[in-house]
Amino acid sequence: MFDYAGFIKAVLKQDRTEIRSYFADDAVINWHCTNECFTVEEYILANCEYPGKWDGEIETVHQIDNLFVVITKVYPKDRSASFHCVSFIRYLNGKIATLDEYWADDGEPPKWRREMKIGKPITEVRI
Repeated sequence: MFDYAGFIKAVLKQDRTEIRSYFADDAVINWHCTNECFTVEEYILANCEYPGKWDGEIETVHQIDNLFVVITKVYPKDRSASFHCVSFIRYLNGKIATLDEYWADDGEPPKWRREMKIGKPITEVRI
């Protein structure tokens, strides 16, 4: 079984050694929003050299066979901003074989949609 929560925690802590331990040597990492493909070492460098200290929380997890879909809310320690990351983590033999991530800034709906007075905050939606 793959420890997706431990992986997310290692990334948020920017712990190079711990992050590396989750990946197969030949893993492929794609950040689709910025059209970047990384090796494991490049991914670790991008995460661990990213300015600031980070925190976050896993909001949702879905598992289908050897694929985890993990939605994480990420923010700097001072909570001056927040982002959502959707990670598609495909693992093989307990290690990440592929990681596809989509990042988005959190924020207000655009003005034109607010003016239409449609929708409501997700936290107010009744299930």
